Amino acid sequence: MTDVIPLHRLAFALLPVVLVLVLMIRWSLGFRAAFVGVLRMVLQLALVGYLLGYIFSTDTSLVVIGVFAAMLVAASWISLRSIPRDRPRNFRYAFLAILLGAGTTFLVMTQIVLGLDPWFAPRVFIPLAGMTLSSSMNSISLAAERYYAESQRGSTDLEAREVALKAAFIPITNSLYAVGIVSIPGMMTGQVLAGVSPLIAARYQIMVMCMIFGSAGLSAAIFLWLIGRSESHPIQSEESKII
Repeated sequence: MTDVIPLHRLAFALLPVVLVLVLMIRWSLGFRAAFVGVLRMVLQLALVGYLLGYIFSTDTSLVVIGVFAAMLVAASWISLRSIPRDRPRNFRYAFLAILLGAGTTFLVMTQIVLGLDPWFAPRVFIPLAGMTLSSSMNSISLAAERYYAESQRGSTDLEAREVALKAAFIPITNSLYAVGIVSIPGMMTGQVLAGVSPLIAARYQIMVMCMIFGSAGLSAAIFLWLIGRSESHPIQSEESKII
């Protein structure tokens, strides 16, 4: 087990962050979004550290379901940052895509592969939900940005969807190729540091990688199908309804 990181030493972790922000300012890259992101990360993780202490000790499924629902809504909204112009209209598509893609994959992993007892065991349910929802969120964000970029170039719906889905798969496919060679993923690293056998940790990481790949791919595909369907079946105008 590793020692607790003192706060005064944790502060040094911000040095590379400050260097990157300075570079962004010098190169006029618009550092504000990155700065706000770092600030939110620190505040959100500090807050969640306190909240998880309560959530992990609860024996009420409604609390866990409520946290999952809040995470789902947040992931659906954040996934559309790449297309702020169409965020309100596409929110329902992102929500449904993540609910179906990530939700189905998550249930298979927690209820069949792990066989959680109770089924909502917070110490496992919440962290795995975060991994699943974030993978879906990132894949939808990439797919949405690429889909609209291709559509603006004059590509057909099918062409735009194909390019968008390929783009959504790039990060997760790279991680599949790199895992165990270039990188040792976070969950496996955490278990090894906690003293778990690397062979046992590898089993859990295989499950996590399958979960991430499945949720990302299914969510992106469902989202692209939904927005493609909406583009090909636009809502009728009031004039056409009267006629």
